[in-house]
Amino acid sequence: MFQILIEFQRTIYLAVGAQIKLLSVGGDWLAFMSFLPMGIVFGAAHALTPGHSKAVLATYLAGSDVKVPRGLLVSITLSFTHVMIAVLIAVLSLPLVSIALGSVGRAPLLEDISRGLLGLIGVWMLWRALSHGRHHKHEGEAVGVMAGLIPCPLTLFVMTFAMSRGIPGAGILFAITMMVGVALTLSCVAVLSILFRKRLVDFFAGKPLETISRILEGVAGLALAGVAVWQIMSGS
Repeated sequence: MFQILIEFQRTIYLAVGAQIKLLSVGGDWLAFMSFLPMGIVFGAAHALTPGHSKAVLATYLAGSDVKVPRGLLVSITLSFTHVMIAVLIAVLSLPLVSIALGSVGRAPLLEDISRGLLGLIGVWMLWRALSHGRHHKHEGEAVGVMAGLIPCPLTLFVMTFAMSRGIPGAGILFAITMMVGVALTLSCVAVLSILFRKRLVDFFAGKPLETISRILEGVAGLALAGVAVWQIMSGS
């Protein structure tokens, strides 16, 4: 399954490159716009591959008390940040290249910042579960931003190629359609995580709901902090 996704992405990526080449030579924006919906399929398939903070999103939502609408908002926030940070890196590549980029498609500094902040969120969730602290209104969106700081490498490739051809607008348009596809996949992860939490709560019906919620939050916080520490230590 993984290999199929990789081959599918490669096929679309090559097609994107061909479309950008044609646009740079002939200026046929109508043909390029007709190809853009493939970006949604591309983004959805790309988000199914390892990464994209799916584990972070699922862990946080399974341990929090957010409802489906806010869970969807968190997944959309993550998708937007994940894609747009790659666009910004490409646009600002000259001043950022010596600071943030270590190799093509990666931004080690931003990745470390993301992992560190997510580790702090995990510790915060654990502390709140133990101290019966209150949830903050925009905490979920903050998690989405922090998890999305790791830039999308394929968006970065497309943006860089489009800019090298003198048509950055084409890269931005394709990035937007990719973002929609990524958001669709991550939204499915969000809904499934929230439904899992509800089923788990129903399974323990009859026991104090608040106690169950605190246990879930504490376990999620511990897992989130552990994953962040492991990623920082392993450098992956």
